[in-house]
Amino acid sequence: MTKAIFSWHGRVDAAERGDTCRLHQIARPLGDSLPDTLNGQAVVLGFCCDEGVNRNHGRMGARQAPDHVRRALAGLPAHKLQRLYDAGDICCDDNNLELAQSQLAKRIGTLLNTSSRLAVIGGGHEIAYGSYLGLDQHLQATAQPGTVLVLNLDAHFDLRTSRPGSSGTPFDQVLEHAAQHGRSVRYCCLGVSLLSNTPALFERARELDVAYLEDTQMQESQLPQIRQFVAAQLQAVSHLYLTIDMDVLPAWQAPGVSAPAAYGVSLTVIEAILGMVKESGKLRLLDIAEVNPEYDHDGLTAKTAARLIWRYLQPA
Repeated sequence: MTKAIFSWHGRVDAAERGDTCRLHQIARPLGDSLPDTLNGQAVVLGFCCDEGVNRNHGRMGARQAPDHVRRALAGLPAHKLQRLYDAGDICCDDNNLELAQSQLAKRIGTLLNTSSRLAVIGGGHEIAYGSYLGLDQHLQATAQPGTVLVLNLDAHFDLRTSRPGSSGTPFDQVLEHAAQHGRSVRYCCLGVSLLSNTPALFERARELDVAYLEDTQMQESQLPQIRQFVAAQLQAVSHLYLTIDMDVLPAWQAPGVSAPAAYGVSLTVIEAILGMVKESGKLRLLDIAEVNPEYDHDGLTAKTAARLIWRYLQPA
């Protein structure tokens, strides 16, 4: 079920000159009765769930992430943003991940139908299957044909074939759904760690024709090649869903995740990719996964996630 319980508050610089507006000052709750259109307004939605992490034998805590990230967002300067709507949370109750993913998909589809600029805050990476289903519902409801690129910035392929689903299976589930329903979907994973994926997972990626770059191929000195690779992926698709697992970043930048990365991809590279896909005009949905407040020293991971969400939500 959805709920909007977060209280947006923070510093107010009323005594200072000029524009001192922060996100908490423009944030408003968005109830279940949505307007016909939000005309491109910025919306955040939470997914309070780490049942997929539990099933994948990871360390728990990501369920608490949405409000943790909202707190980091609240104090950021609004700049060009005039309004930020909070659509509340979808929560996984009684370990029923499949129901939570279905509810998330329905909410995302409805919000996208209003032309909102939507960022979803997880939660474990099981968020990805619900996010994809929501985008698919939107594209079907609005009769928008074309190929969807699922672009995952992640140290892990998350292509496990075991069922029921977990945080390790969402992209195998996405491709399975696409095959069963006649959808044209491509999967690309950037930041894959050789040390975090078994040979079986690399073989599965090859079977599914997954495009990928390893973390060693995604350092700042390689940005021209990375841009060229991403541009080639974008050229062949009509719609893009971007999902960022915070464990793609090195552990010093993102300590509060389910599986910290010893090597990782720098924030400079992640932001460059985000900027590219945003400028393409094909980006339909962003979500952030695997922030784990239980291990987030100084809130650094939440601040990094908030920075990425902020950059996405800013008007062009």
